[in-house]
Amino acid sequence: MRVLREVLEEAGKRRVAVGHFNFSELVVLKAAAEAASELGVPVVMGVSESERDFLGVREAVALVDTLRQATGLEIFLNADHTHSLAKAEEAARAGFDMVVFDLSDKPLEENIAETIRAVDALKSIRPSILVEGEVGYVGSGSEIHEKRPDNIRLTEPEEAREFVAKTKVDLLSPSVGTTHGMLPSMIRGTEHKRLDIQRIAAIKKIAEVPLTLHGGSGTDDQDFRQAIAAGIAMIHINTELRVAWRRGLEEALGKEAGSLAPYKVLPDVVRQVKAVMVRRLALFNGKS
Repeated sequence: MRVLREVLEEAGKRRVAVGHFNFSELVVLKAAAEAASELGVPVVMGVSESERDFLGVREAVALVDTLRQATGLEIFLNADHTHSLAKAEEAARAGFDMVVFDLSDKPLEENIAETIRAVDALKSIRPSILVEGEVGYVGSGSEIHEKRPDNIRLTEPEEAREFVAKTKVDLLSPSVGTTHGMLPSMIRGTEHKRLDIQRIAAIKKIAEVPLTLHGGSGTDDQDFRQAIAAGIAMIHINTELRVAWRRGLEEALGKEAGSLAPYKVLPDVVRQVKAVMVRRLALFNGKS
């Protein structure tokens, strides 16, 4: 099985993107495995600090390891949005494939200095681990927001160049138009996030590392295609999955009102979440 670095390098050459989905329980992980198997594509599963607090750090590793050994699928594990070195080191020791070390809300100088420390520390624990840094700010919380955050800050190409050159991160997440979470209008499909494609291309040219797009839920499909062509190699989808999970559970409980057995209710949730993943993975891999 290939390592994640090889998967991302190939994605860049082929001008496709690897789908990244967050999970905190087995339903979403099961849906991702089925979607990846159906389309024959790799997938990265992420667990944020809050999701790891609920699921468990070693438990997340055990679930993903067991699944890829049993299926042979290319499923990788990411410690998403990790804000402290201690939490990042915990994930590295547990066996994560990558860590997103996120100090994007800090001034650039502080972000650079702390990310340098993180890269050195994590590579000393697990040399093969990939470390992603963030420059610019896309907000927080994979939830439904009433309005776009006021403190979004887009990434300047020169900032990206300086950050990558000094920190030696393996991947970079720039702020190029997306925000975490979705607006109610995005749930209804009457509005979509729009991306600054020229900014993506400029950052890719000057940073020369794989680029990750965070906050992808609710983004215009054609913008996704253009962003991938411009250099985006990984795309995070989370809020769309949470919406599907909630809808699937509500519908399943409506049909199985008297049931107490989770295994009778949750297959409907798997199907709803999987449908979102299949659509997104197909788009990211040029299959739709």
